[in-house]
Amino acid sequence: MLTTHPFDDDHLHEECGIFGASGSEGAAALVALGLHALQHRGQEAAGITSFDGRDFHTHRAMGHVAGNFDRDDVIRALAGDIACGHVRYSTTGETALRNVQPLYAELQSGGFAIAHNGNISNAMRLRRELVRRGSIFQSTSDTETIIHLVATSQYRTLLDKFIDALKQVEGAYALIVMTPDGMIACRDPLGIRPLVMGKLGDTYIFASETVALDVVGATFERSVEPGELVIVQNGELRSIRPFDQVAARPCIFEWVYFSRPDSIVDDHSIYSVRKNIGAQLAIEAPVEADLVIPVPDSGVPAAIGYAQESGIPFELGIIRSHYVGRTFIQPGDKVRHLGVKLKHNANRALIQGKKIVLIDDSIVRGTTSLKIVQMMREAGAAEVHMRIASPPTRHSCFYGVDTPERAKLLAAKLDLGGMTDFIHADSLAFVSIDGLYKALGEAQRAEGRPKYCDACFTGDYPTTLTDHDESSAIDQLAMLDERVN
Repeated sequence: MLTTHPFDDDHLHEECGIFGASGSEGAAALVALGLHALQHRGQEAAGITSFDGRDFHTHRAMGHVAGNFDRDDVIRALAGDIACGHVRYSTTGETALRNVQPLYAELQSGGFAIAHNGNISNAMRLRRELVRRGSIFQSTSDTETIIHLVATSQYRTLLDKFIDALKQVEGAYALIVMTPDGMIACRDPLGIRPLVMGKLGDTYIFASETVALDVVGATFERSVEPGELVIVQNGELRSIRPFDQVAARPCIFEWVYFSRPDSIVDDHSIYSVRKNIGAQLAIEAPVEADLVIPVPDSGVPAAIGYAQESGIPFELGIIRSHYVGRTFIQPGDKVRHLGVKLKHNANRALIQGKKIVLIDDSIVRGTTSLKIVQMMREAGAAEVHMRIASPPTRHSCFYGVDTPERAKLLAAKLDLGGMTDFIHADSLAFVSIDGLYKALGEAQRAEGRPKYCDACFTGDYPTTLTDHDESSAIDQLAMLDERVN
């Protein structure tokens, strides 16, 4: 069986979304609303854990928040005035209920629930050592590594054990943790993954994006700072910074694609930045055309920016049906092609005979761009020019984003001419890396110490990649062994 997501299956998929509320009667209902607002960050599974002062309660399920957490009996069973939740798109671990978060464990100090956005890039090495010492893992998620590090730490207090665990992991994490003593929210020292804090009356709220605060009526207070632990106990908030201070490197793709356009990340409006990227793209890669057309929905803000800067009219040349979910079809080119049109269809009357500029956020494998260009040709477009609101994606992400291995990335295999031929476009251009930084208010990308993590474009990873490096070394030894034998 195949799922037809014709314009979604070839994007860099969102990593995860987390939401926590402390100090609200019926906190789980608030968390469920917040998770609805973060559904774009993960559509594979969702979970909520609550604490009622004595017991922890958890409900986890495959699928969307709607249908799993809009039932009164489910929310009533999640009693308590403190709760945290998670929406998942798996980047590590199999697609199975045992990997759905929040993960929960009974430690010596009591219950411990954790929701994680990001990826621990040395989880496999840590896991091997923990198993050697006697740990028994219940999931294949990298997040469970943190639980075992806390459980086996020799420090006395739970907070010190948690800090000890975090000092042993590398990679990216935004975490919400619940214990019998309260809630902890934190980000990795580089701040690769986002996390914000808000208030709703006396309730403290933590979320991956500000849009989730908006939905529940909370006031945005500030971002949780890179390397900061924010602790809420008995309605009181305090902050500690147990790590050595380093220059932050938040993920630049939050502004390109991941975050909702109505969110604000590090004082930047996502919508405004995406329009700026489109305008910069028009400056760097102009083309004579009749229409600017976005690839829905992620290409819309950049297309507006491109149209305004270039003076070429913006039009909706691809119409998306929002009433078609997953469409299961049997394999077969003819039926599959018809299935594509259930969700996206060309606005033929608008496109026929026109020179068009298509705006999309990224090219990963290139298969989606090929489909879009073909759709425009079949609708009668005279010329099809593709403009991409990010630099070429040439490297895999190891910080919580589902990226294909590098050998499958189109920009890692082909030069610009080769990519243009592959998607059958009349021309193709990407915004430059300096142009992307300009859209975020920077003069250019600083060499040596860039302000953002842009490793998917540049290969400049801000942390060590222990598991990947060890795996690569093993693969190279295996290849050498095959040649010798």
